[in-house]
Amino acid sequence: MTLALSALLAALPCLYWTQPAETAPTLRSAGVARLCVPAAQAEAWQAAGVPVEALDEAALKGRTRIRALGLRPRADRASATRSPWVYAHGWEFRRAPSARWVYELRAGQAALAAAEAFAYGVDALLVIDPADVADLGRMHAFLAGLPASDLPEVADFGVVDDGTDEVGEVLNLLSRRNLLYQAVPAGSKQFPLVVQLGTPEYPTDAASEPSDFALKVRRQLTDARRSLRLFGSEAVIARLAGDGSRARLHLLNYGGRDIEGLRVRLRGRYPAATARVAGHGAVEPTDRVVADGATEFTLPRVTAYAVVDLTASPAR
Repeated sequence: MTLALSALLAALPCLYWTQPAETAPTLRSAGVARLCVPAAQAEAWQAAGVPVEALDEAALKGRTRIRALGLRPRADRASATRSPWVYAHGWEFRRAPSARWVYELRAGQAALAAAEAFAYGVDALLVIDPADVADLGRMHAFLAGLPASDLPEVADFGVVDDGTDEVGEVLNLLSRRNLLYQAVPAGSKQFPLVVQLGTPEYPTDAASEPSDFALKVRRQLTDARRSLRLFGSEAVIARLAGDGSRARLHLLNYGGRDIEGLRVRLRGRYPAATARVAGHGAVEPTDRVVADGATEFTLPRVTAYAVVDLTASPAR
């Protein structure tokens, strides 16, 4: 195995499979590209000719569990809003970038879990329903086919994260509203707008209504200064990375259904755009407009995951 291929496979979330090595034909047929197994089973899998990574019980127990993903009702809260509640974990990944994770989810969620972990570059295991093996194999193939990218994450404002649940809820809502933030220390001047709970501008009790809090931040930031805006779905959460000359936009669809006609607006002039949609491959963005310092386009279809690579025009 070459170093490049090894690095590529290491970037994929690993299927944690406890079934015996006799199931190797099933995994081969599905195209699962990275497989982790209990240490006691590793020798049998290797004898079957399947490359595996062995994990002992301690390694598994040391991971943070993820048990909810996608759209779900919240029985513990009544809400006047019709906006869906999205269980997504990007805000947690940002909060603990060196943590290791394990998804333990219901049937039908393997592909989305793999895409989410890949989009944020986290170390994740996937414990899936066996019926989802084929879906995971297809997502592994899509992820492995993406060009490598190491662009820095884009942020429009700072948030002082003190590690409390109150700030965590705020970060969750900011992420769901596709408001791009970066954790900064108290007193930071890195951004014109810095949000810090416990200050006169942002009293701690304001976090008890995180949706209102997120709306306040959006209004202070202003839509004109936002690097990214999405139109056409409240179930898509984006991650934007870029360095001014290039950008990569990750789009994760938590709605459980394909979206037709997702409109994207990016600050900056990006005349060249290449979109890839899981399950469909290369897709041509339509209705592209590059004007007034911004770029807009529509993706005809978004499945669980899409990636758009963009190249900026030279500064005038």
